[in-house]
Amino acid sequence: QVRVVESGGGLVQAGGSLKLSCTASGSIFSINSMAWYPQAPGKQRDLVAAVTPSGSTTYSDSVRGRFTISRDNAKNTVSLQMNSLKPEDTAVYYCYARVRRPGADWYDDYWGQGTQVTVSS
Repeated sequence: QVRVVESGGGLVQAGGSLKLSCTASGSIFSINSMAWYPQAPGKQRDLVAAVTPSGSTTYSDSVRGRFTISRDNAKNTVSLQMNSLKPEDTAVYYCYARVRRPGADWYDDYWGQGTQVTVSS
């Protein structure tokens, strides 16, 4: 089995910062993409940042220049440093990992349980 666990959410005032962390553990041979997907009430889950094993990053227009994604391949972790937070960043943030398990020649998608980020105005 594979577990994906997030931490680091909380309440912050507009303009403040938060850092989210996520660790994938369990039966893992390798991890391809890791990413963060916030989901606000009544809205779909949309990608805001992703990182490949080589460190290539992708950001949505809404967070580019404010958020930074990074990963530690040796520890199977990914982090999201969020600066200059806005009330519209409020959401449950889900960590995503595309994992290849030992003995498999394909990748499966795994999600964490989510961590709440609330930005007050």
